[in-house]
Amino acid sequence: MSTLPFRSCLAAAAGAALLCAASVGVAAAFALDEIAPGVYVHPGQMADLDSPARGDSANLGVVVGDRCVAVIDSGGSLATGRALAAAIAARTPRPVCYVINTHVHFDHVLGNGAFVGEGTHFVGQHGLAEAMEANREFFAEQFADELDGSGGAARVIAPDDLVDSRLELDLGGRTLVLTAVARAHSSTDLTVLDRTSNTLFAGDLVFRERLPVLDGSLGGWLDWLDAAMQVDYARVVPGHGPVDTHWPEGARALRRYLVALRDDTRAAIAAGEFLEDAKASVAASERDEWILTGRAHGLNVSRAYRELEWE
Repeated sequence: MSTLPFRSCLAAAAGAALLCAASVGVAAAFALDEIAPGVYVHPGQMADLDSPARGDSANLGVVVGDRCVAVIDSGGSLATGRALAAAIAARTPRPVCYVINTHVHFDHVLGNGAFVGEGTHFVGQHGLAEAMEANREFFAEQFADELDGSGGAARVIAPDDLVDSRLELDLGGRTLVLTAVARAHSSTDLTVLDRTSNTLFAGDLVFRERLPVLDGSLGGWLDWLDAAMQVDYARVVPGHGPVDTHWPEGARALRRYLVALRDDTRAAIAAGEFLEDAKASVAASERDEWILTGRAHGLNVSRAYRELEWE
């Protein structure tokens, strides 16, 4: 992947949307797309865990109010976070007052350090601070390059404002509604609704194109999804994949996969099938509709099996 030194990367044209960053996993052209007035998304690359692009693999959101700016997920590396901060500065002089993390996974939180500064609050679900503390050394060891080398544990920035149930944030003429989610995709999920544009940032509660990853509760995830699909959002920003502007159409493939994962796992357990054998058969037809299935699908079956075998 071609990269340029970060300091020389800003496009010369004032307000340019394309920025560059040099680091493992940050694309040479860092896009920030306006999907509604004052609402922007950086589309993450379709990169697996072993890809050099993993630090820039999640969708990142930006909402601009009259007073300040909110970031929804900061990326999987400090370089991605810095590129996002530069892209925001190219769009507006307003400061970033909130960095909101939708859950604990590295590709959504390791860019937080790029936004540390006076007046910036880091926000997450009630369990996120504890989960990030528990993962601090793991992140530092496994994602050293993304955290600028040795000493990375100190660069893992956890939230200081926690959402127990629901929280409203005022950006100045624009309100964000943050809702903590029970165990679903993960144990730390949080959604962000921009009331002005009726845009929901769903984090990894919604995947498109890339195979979903189960790290929480299959039943809880389906419960959340079934409820969310009844709501008339103007658009939904998934954690991975293209924005859904015809909600809930973009969620139907996700629901089919999760239902097949649940039903086929139950059937395998009832038939006395061993877990290793079940990995080959469970949700096989739905699995093949997605990309990046090799690592994730087997883990999904394992987690579903453990959840369902004693129900």
